[in-house]
Amino acid sequence: MRIGSVEITPLSAMLVFIPICVVLEVMHADPAWIFITAGLGIIPLAGLMGTATEHLAEHYGAGIGGLLNATFGNAAELIIGLVALHAGLLDVVKASITGSIIGNVLLVLGASLTVGGLKFRTQRFNRTAASVGTTLLVLSTIGLIIPAIFHMLISDHPEVHEQELSLEIAIVLFVCYILSLIFSLRTHSHLYTGEASKESEEAIEEALGVESWSQKKSMVVLLVATVLVAVMSEFLVGAVEHTAKAWGMTDVFIGVILVAIVGNAAEHSTAVLMAMKNKVDLAINIAIGSSIQIALFVAPLLVFCGYLFGQPMDLLFTTFEVLAVATSAWIVVLITADGESNWLEGVMLLAVYLMLGLAFFYLPA
Repeated sequence: MRIGSVEITPLSAMLVFIPICVVLEVMHADPAWIFITAGLGIIPLAGLMGTATEHLAEHYGAGIGGLLNATFGNAAELIIGLVALHAGLLDVVKASITGSIIGNVLLVLGASLTVGGLKFRTQRFNRTAASVGTTLLVLSTIGLIIPAIFHMLISDHPEVHEQELSLEIAIVLFVCYILSLIFSLRTHSHLYTGEASKESEEAIEEALGVESWSQKKSMVVLLVATVLVAVMSEFLVGAVEHTAKAWGMTDVFIGVILVAIVGNAAEHSTAVLMAMKNKVDLAINIAIGSSIQIALFVAPLLVFCGYLFGQPMDLLFTTFEVLAVATSAWIVVLITADGESNWLEGVMLLAVYLMLGLAFFYLPA
């Protein structure tokens, strides 16, 4: 729909929830309604941040542009995590990390392959690039498994420094992330650009529903959207505990499912649109790449920031969270191994996500 020279999309229409949320917060309304409107307000803001980052990447070139995409690709999830960390809600922080990882590789990729597969009988993608991504995903799973196993082994020795182990593993994961950027942006960039890179850029632009932005406009939009996401995240996190009690849910379920979906919703839609245009390579890069960024960049960064906030956070996730991430990585490795996909494989990913979601819902606090 277009009003004058401004095109109103379903995503941009959701910006109306931002002032609604502010009014509800000022009026000290029911926190559950504040949680809902804040979450709905973050979705279009995350989309604007992603769009602004894409356009800045066009102005700065492939190298710096790729770095911008890598840095701001999951900015909404990072901001939500920082706000929750500052509030001392460590369980919510860890749950949102878990939820973002499994949400991207199961829900986002699953929906993309299902929708794309219903339109195109078989979709093919770069198997080497997908293999690198899934291997990095397995690496991040190992980074979660080691602290959990270590915790079980030293349960009778409280003097052992678990926190230091988590910090050092976070450093290793962060370094691996930096090296993966060098791999994808410099030494093996051909695996990710392909022969039709210009066509792919046009497809993304069309999917986002925007024309090219100036550098100034992109920076202003990115700055304003970032500030508003921080404000909405403050409201969202402040209402988490009350909302969990009111809805009969645990903080972990809220973090794994609801908060993770809020932070990734804009990305979800872009990946699905890419698959519908038979750009399954892009859809896979969005889904798996976002999970890698959460595991190797956002999670370690939150560990580092925990020390600054006086809220040290470790990488000791619950047993079920570790199993959920490991299961997700395992099935994605299986599905992407042959370099082609179909709608049934997408349904399989969605089925695993649904089963894990049900288990998290019934998991006792």
